[in-house]
Amino acid sequence: MPGIKRINNITAMHKKTLIPLLLLLLAFAVGGGWLLWQNQHAVKATSQKVIQRRQLYTCSMHPFIIREKPGVCPICGMELIKKIDDSSGSSAQPISVDHLSLSPTQRVMANVATVEATMETLNKEINAVGIVQYDQSRQARVTAWAAGRIDKLYVTSVGAIVSKGNPVAEVYSPDLIAAQQEYLLAIKSRNQLNNSPFLSISQNGEGLLDAAKERLFLLGIKASQIAALERTGKPTIRLPIYSPYSGVVIEKMVQQGQYVNAGEVLFNIADLSSIWVEVEIYENESPYVHVGQQIEIRSQSFPQNSFTGRISFIYPFLDPKTRTLKARVEIANPDITLKPDMFVNAIIKQPLDSSIVVPVTAVMDTGKRQVVWVESSPGRFESREVRVGQRSNDKIQILSGLNPGDKVAVSGGYLIDSESQLK
Repeated sequence: MPGIKRINNITAMHKKTLIPLLLLLLAFAVGGGWLLWQNQHAVKATSQKVIQRRQLYTCSMHPFIIREKPGVCPICGMELIKKIDDSSGSSAQPISVDHLSLSPTQRVMANVATVEATMETLNKEINAVGIVQYDQSRQARVTAWAAGRIDKLYVTSVGAIVSKGNPVAEVYSPDLIAAQQEYLLAIKSRNQLNNSPFLSISQNGEGLLDAAKERLFLLGIKASQIAALERTGKPTIRLPIYSPYSGVVIEKMVQQGQYVNAGEVLFNIADLSSIWVEVEIYENESPYVHVGQQIEIRSQSFPQNSFTGRISFIYPFLDPKTRTLKARVEIANPDITLKPDMFVNAIIKQPLDSSIVVPVTAVMDTGKRQVVWVESSPGRFESREVRVGQRSNDKIQILSGLNPGDKVAVSGGYLIDSESQLK
């Protein structure tokens, strides 16, 4: 009996140990199955998301168009591109906006055209305005050589054309008459003193005659008039005043019958066969302008004509109000086509150093930087930041960022840029 009692005690102890062990094993089995189910569900959900992402397509020009299958945009006809929804907070790396691939259809629809960057020598073209002025070296003033009265005027109005050596007025002057009479007396004295046996006396007669003749020259009498005076022996009552230049009368200061003083201006004459054009150059363009440079002048009054000249002088000061520098251009004007105070347009072309050149439409200016799209391989474009130089007409210099032979997009660049931003 004691033995049976001991066996029962041992069996009871085994049951107490076995039940908790079985419960622990059951708990491990349930937990492992639950974790395995969670992993399989997560993988399945991720796969479904990837499949869902790959099944969405949108238009690069109209991003509100979303389709589950590839095709074309119902609005613009462009081929739809894959749309990836990153709203789930995926840690995948974003697509680079510096590169973009275009299909042939997208390229045609976006009107993308490329040209090669080449080495060229551009001309810096400066456009300026100018005013026609008188050639100051071809202006003259007709003055009265002696005080007297204007008895006759051959020029009666401003604008009259005069020729060099022709009379413009006649002046009655008592001083001129006295000087002529003095000269006639000097001739008689010389003739009388020449008969003197004394050499010094005969020489004095020649000296008096020379002094009288010099006075006539100072009063504006010509050698031909002095010769006529010697021949006739009678002084001229009215003395003609001759024009020293051929040109146009631009000012008339006297009237017939007016009394004038010695040295008083009667007329201003300008020769318009050669004129000046004073061109205003902006301060930032002044380094490209120099003396001797050829310049083209055009007038709105004569659009069919162009005039050429050379810069003869650059004024050594700047206008503080307009911030411009004046350059003087000499131009031949034989037909007097250009009139003083006319407004004209000036074109100056200065050759620049040889450099890489592309069309202006290839450069996109964002304000802080300039960018071009380069076709690195067929259908694949990459953006490059460049540094630009001078612009001439429809071309622009590229100082850095491109190499000769690079193909750049000259049209459709903004569409390429917008599509890259959308992607």
